[in-house]
Amino acid sequence: MPARRIGIDVVPLSRVRELVGQDAEAALRRMLSSAELLSSSTPDGPDLAGIAGRLAAKEAVFKLFHVGGQPVPWLSTEVLKSDGGWPVVRLTGRAARLAREAGLGEIEISITHDDAYAIAVAVSAAD
Repeated sequence: MPARRIGIDVVPLSRVRELVGQDAEAALRRMLSSAELLSSSTPDGPDLAGIAGRLAAKEAVFKLFHVGGQPVPWLSTEVLKSDGGWPVVRLTGRAARLAREAGLGEIEISITHDDAYAIAVAVSAAD
């Protein structure tokens, strides 16, 4: 039976609020793909809870790779919505390579939000 790996992360919405308040465009483009930016936009501006959830999910997925001391592959780890509306992960480039090297199978994620935090969990089977 393959081993299971679990990653979890918590992002305070206040952190995202600060990030967006500084220079939203530049900061977010370093961490979110074009598709993620589009999904994180509302007529009233950035969806802070959605952004926090995506960042938490990316960090949770990164923890599955077991490669401490390396930078998070922000743009090659995408957190998107499935046709049914639940979050899915798409890995490309460096993130896909790290997942292969870690022997990971399909990665599943769950994201939740409350007034102050977004929390994400990622799980995968590993060889």
